[in-house]
Amino acid sequence: MSGLFDKTTDALAASVNMRLLRHNVTAANIANAETPGYKAQVVDFEQALSRAIDRERLGRLHADHPDHFLMGQGSLSRVRPDVYDNPDVNVSQDGNTVDMEKEIATLNENSILYKAALQLMNKKLASMRYAVTEGTR
Repeated sequence: MSGLFDKTTDALAASVNMRLLRHNVTAANIANAETPGYKAQVVDFEQALSRAIDRERLGRLHADHPDHFLMGQGSLSRVRPDVYDNPDVNVSQDGNTVDMEKEIATLNENSILYKAALQLMNKKLASMRYAVTEGTR
């Protein structure tokens, strides 16, 4: 995001984007639950987001190469999730690795956290709106 927002707002925006990706991957897993040979995928971003939040405060340090660690301002906007085949599954007779109970639980948890992040972001923006509109009276 721009310099208008603080680190919290940028972290919430990154979290919302990653949770949207997790929702799409989990929904694809559920949709392919009966597809022979389908390999369930997992999205992992929490550790990368946490590290980017810590490194965001390092100021002007900057990494231009994609293989470098994310550092300095803008590191939150460059967080990339890991999407990989789920290693913690049982393979069915047809080679499918989707566990419907786990996928539904993941989808529900992700939905709650997605909505919470959106609510927090709305509160931050509402306080900014209040400061702008009430400050002129």
